Amino acid sequence: MQVNTMKCQHCEKPATFHITELTGNTPEELHLCEEHARMYLMQADQPEEPVPTIAGALAQHLKISQTAEELSSLDQESCPVCGITFYEFRHVGRLGCPHDYVHFEQELEPLIVNVHGSTAHVGKKPEQGSTDTDARTELIQLRKQMQDAIAKEDYEKASEMRDRINKINNE
Repeated sequence: MQVNTMKCQHCEKPATFHITELTGNTPEELHLCEEHARMYLMQADQPEEPVPTIAGALAQHLKISQTAEELSSLDQESCPVCGITFYEFRHVGRLGCPHDYVHFEQELEPLIVNVHGSTAHVGKKPEQGSTDTDARTELIQLRKQMQDAIAKEDYEKASEMRDRINKINNE
């Protein structure tokens, strides 16, 4: 997988922070290097701003002292169940499985609180399908193992995984 590196909007350094501001009528995307992101986040962290912004939440979460190396190592962390990396989550905006909330809990909690105002769900719950998360997690693991087996050309193991997936789906 080839990753295109974007350049900072203010200089020629690689952009390591990608911020989408949702304060106006249209979203504004910012691609900044660490230095310019620090300046931007320091502006967003000013107390005169009455409405909390994404930049302010990032400033609080990253505590501005977090280095590019720390962010890079965090981006390499991956979920042991589905294999999604934190980098993929940051760029796609979607998690891969329910276990990601547990695995990336420390990084996700401040973002969830900022967006929803709480970490506890309030509101309607689905009448069906909410109790079989263990089966869904197992299916995700089996599909990943099957894909890995196919990539290694271990077709016997891949067929075993396929059969287990079909068995779970039929139950």
